[in-house]
Amino acid sequence: MASSTGTVTSGPAAPPRSPQAPPAFHLLAKPTGAICNLDCAYCFFLDKEVFYPGSKFRMGEQVLEQYIRQLIESHQTDSVNIAWQGGEPTLMGLDFYRRTMDLVEKYRRPGMTFLHTMQTNGTLLDDEWAAFFAEHNFLLGISIDGPRPLHDVYRVDKGGKPTFDKVMRGLRLLQKHGVDYNVLTTVNRVNGDYPLEVYRFLRDEVGTTWMQFIPVVERINSDGLTIYQEGTTVSDRSVQPEQFGRFLSTIFDEWVRRDVGTIYVQTFEAALSNWLGLANSGMCVFNTTCGTGLAIEHNGDLYSCDHFVEPDYLLGNIQDTHMIELVASPQQIQFGLDKRDTLPRFCRECDVRFACHGECPKNRFTLTPAGEPGLNYLCAGFKDFFHHIDFPMKLMAGLIRRQREAREVMQILERAFTGVERNDPCPCGSGRKFKQCHGRPLPASGSKPLPASQSRSGAAAG
Repeated sequence: MASSTGTVTSGPAAPPRSPQAPPAFHLLAKPTGAICNLDCAYCFFLDKEVFYPGSKFRMGEQVLEQYIRQLIESHQTDSVNIAWQGGEPTLMGLDFYRRTMDLVEKYRRPGMTFLHTMQTNGTLLDDEWAAFFAEHNFLLGISIDGPRPLHDVYRVDKGGKPTFDKVMRGLRLLQKHGVDYNVLTTVNRVNGDYPLEVYRFLRDEVGTTWMQFIPVVERINSDGLTIYQEGTTVSDRSVQPEQFGRFLSTIFDEWVRRDVGTIYVQTFEAALSNWLGLANSGMCVFNTTCGTGLAIEHNGDLYSCDHFVEPDYLLGNIQDTHMIELVASPQQIQFGLDKRDTLPRFCRECDVRFACHGECPKNRFTLTPAGEPGLNYLCAGFKDFFHHIDFPMKLMAGLIRRQREAREVMQILERAFTGVERNDPCPCGSGRKFKQCHGRPLPASGSKPLPASQSRSGAAAG
């Protein structure tokens, strides 16, 4: 608590460490809660403010200090990631993050290093922000959904106006100041029909070398809202399963023939890790279990996962109970194990389980062909994608095991596919004709007219 002198007392002391406690974990801090200056139609987090009625949605000094102290104390590793998200974290103002740097210096142990990260919409950035990020070696994630016509469909401000120009201005400022950044693109019902337009825009016009593609899956609750991870139907903004699979496969085909080693796509990197049989894919959704990617709200409430910020998944508050106790609590341990232990038989017997592991539990709300609950909504798309990439993934995994570079796969594929006729068997061994497999023509761009821009408050779910 804060004393009458304004100093911050210590809060809960670090307890004896449980054997269940992980040596390190990832914690997304939300200093503004669900508050954002944008009104993106598909944002799953904007409605979460209902859980904190009357709140000002600003992380105070007391919570900030407890967060930094306990995060450092909870890590047995010398490297700690301090990650900020929202809502929109830049709404806290730059002085808040300057104070964070002071607290890191106050509580760090000798030899510790810190990776400071922030996911932002980029619209509030200026030279001062960018210089600060560069000085402290931040890694910034910028949210952008493709070229202007695709981005501005759902990513609008509170007045319903497009945001593309503001986002690009912020991104160019990061580039100007030499800030390390990557790009996060949400794949929805609209831009999901334009995979190459999105990929080539990010690669050639934005100039990024690291991309994340996150599927939009909005579950419709019984009251028509999307606040909880409940319901078996999705909004009309949600990407369709086969659509998402085609989106990934189409981009992969371009990437694997010309961009391996120069462009990094998170899903492809995670897939290669699983084809190599590594213990961690680098993406929690494609790991066997989860539970080490949590979220902390502006008031110190700790939740099991960023996608499960709702009452049933509240672990406690770090002002009452030390963070590591909550991370190692039976509730959280079970949450992580359930990712593996609740897989339906259809998944357990699947030939690409090693690559998928059922993906994110938040998307497991459909029935298997046998009627068993717990099948991932995106299953059909992921299965098509993982089957499609099997041949080049095996080639890259083989190269790496022989201490060679994965980029050599581009030459190998060029030789393998040169001279193959459309009706010949595909060299990958799938048993399909080349024209139906790795020789299939690139898809035509989406032919549907783009819908008008939609805001969260004005978009109808269906």
